[in-house]
Amino acid sequence: MDLAKKCIDIGIYTNQREQQLDFWQQQVGLPFEELLKVGGGSHQLRHNLNGSVFKLNHSRNPLPENTPSGYQELLIAKDDIDEPVSLTDPDGNQVRLVPKGYKGITHIGIVMRVRDLTEFQNFYKNILQIEQIDATTFRWATTVFLLEEDPSHVSTTSMQGLGMQGLGFRYITVQVLKVDEEHRAFLDRGGREGDPPRTLGSTARISFILDPDGNWIEISQRASLTGDLSSS
Repeated sequence: MDLAKKCIDIGIYTNQREQQLDFWQQQVGLPFEELLKVGGGSHQLRHNLNGSVFKLNHSRNPLPENTPSGYQELLIAKDDIDEPVSLTDPDGNQVRLVPKGYKGITHIGIVMRVRDLTEFQNFYKNILQIEQIDATTFRWATTVFLLEEDPSHVSTTSMQGLGMQGLGFRYITVQVLKVDEEHRAFLDRGGREGDPPRTLGSTARISFILDPDGNWIEISQRASLTGDLSSS
């Protein structure tokens, strides 16, 4: 994809606003950037994550008990540590602070729990078309994906994926120059659609695609990065 930003964003959902803010700002050390009202009783509290955006989506309504996503653990590169430090946020999400360069991670890494390793290797290499490092490691811009096969992992064949809302890491976001072009090209390569492109006011034009296990990937054309929200 023709990227507008070389870092991949990641989003979680929670009902515990203050506890999560304290964890991610104080224990992990992420700087707060801005609050966005995203509708449906939810606020998105955006934090800087080594150039990526950590999207803390707080819902005032109880979150549905959807199947956990394959986004299992977030690894964050830090300059001031010599060995990995494992943390758990108030909702049980796994976070690991790692020395810069650990497993090739210079910004962030995401541990992916996948039902079928071969299927994901094909998806990342031929459909998403990102860089393959080895049999279980892929890099998309500055973000490293570490695949862990688990045939018992529950996946879905539903076009609705695993459900965007629910506790935990629920989706990633890639910023591109033209959403419609990238979305169409992804489908032409055999990818699966989550939601077609749509425009969100003057802020962004977005769409969603799905990986083989039904995990959500947002494709975003953000006006602050591209200066243009046209569909062509």
